[in-house]
Amino acid sequence: MAVNRDSNGYTFGFAIALVVVVGVLLAGIAMWTKPFQEKNEEVKKKMDILKAILVKDDYSKITRKNAGDEFENYVNLEEAIVLDMNGVVKDTAAFDIDIKKQFRDKNLEEKDKDYPMFIANIDGKKAYVIPVVGKGLWGPVWGNICLDEDMRSIKGATFDHKTETPGLGAEIKQDFFIKGWIDEKISDENGDFAKFEVVKDKSGSTKESKVDGITGGTITSKGVEEMVNRCLLPYIAYFKSLKN
Repeated sequence: MAVNRDSNGYTFGFAIALVVVVGVLLAGIAMWTKPFQEKNEEVKKKMDILKAILVKDDYSKITRKNAGDEFENYVNLEEAIVLDMNGVVKDTAAFDIDIKKQFRDKNLEEKDKDYPMFIANIDGKKAYVIPVVGKGLWGPVWGNICLDEDMRSIKGATFDHKTETPGLGAEIKQDFFIKGWIDEKISDENGDFAKFEVVKDKSGSTKESKVDGITGGTITSKGVEEMVNRCLLPYIAYFKSLKN
């Protein structure tokens, strides 16, 4: 029997078949590329941690090809830990934790979240890398805060985003913004939290616990402020327990 290609039935059937075929192809491609995507994410994560702990000249030598080996030179994942919201160690599988996924999960209560921390060795001195995640103007922002061996002083940092406005909020990843965090203290001499404020009056360079914000990027700057203040709390409790 001849097929009436002008009929509605033929049109719907063809459309359904096309959707199924395309869907199967896309699913197959997604499954095939998944290992490559996961590997790229792993390399990016290691590069971000290295960027927080290394000075600019040393980090310039890091590439996607050598990031894995360089990471092992500085960070021992067996020393990494996972804290609960009260700063109590609960696990050691820190690298596997996706803090961005946790942040997106609105059903995950604060008490059930994991807080990973990586411990680096740089020229015989320890450094502590704390991943952070929060919300900017248009979407999530994230980064790493690296503390010196005194567990107080910020040695380095990285901030990143995916959707912030170019030339404004997107500038959080630039050196001039990150530089404002260097040498700031996350706690006082008693180990109590020194809450940060990102300011727009340019007083950040002269006052403790204040960092200059980005002109025209106030909401993103404040997002970074909220992110850092919230994410540091479990680590403050952990460091204070060590000192006591």
